[in-house]
Amino acid sequence: MKFCWTTIAVRDMESSLRFYRDIAGLVPTRRMKPSEEQEIAFLGTGETLVELIWNAQKGPIQTGQDISMGFEAPSLETLMETFRKLGIPLHSGPFQPNPGIRFLYILDPDGHKLQFVEFIKQA
Repeated sequence: MKFCWTTIAVRDMESSLRFYRDIAGLVPTRRMKPSEEQEIAFLGTGETLVELIWNAQKGPIQTGQDISMGFEAPSLETLMETFRKLGIPLHSGPFQPNPGIRFLYILDPDGHKLQFVEFIKQA
């Protein structure tokens, strides 16, 4: 597995994009708007990216609950079996928002959310 991205919930997408671009030096690489009430942006050019998510219906941002670290996994099925054997419960998922990706969440021992993602090869 490799570390993919860190997800950060934001109150204002434009301000956050400016900060991560201008202050942190991250290059915006993808930006999408799944709905009028949600926007997603990815920043970075290396293996590890920052994902910013704005959601109009989201309440106050809470550090810990609104941040997850994402890791690529070759197979969610194999990973879920490993979690079952180790007694690690799923926090949520698996989810498949489109044909090319599936993901799930677990909590680390301190309650920080970790996302494991499987990229599905398209025929």
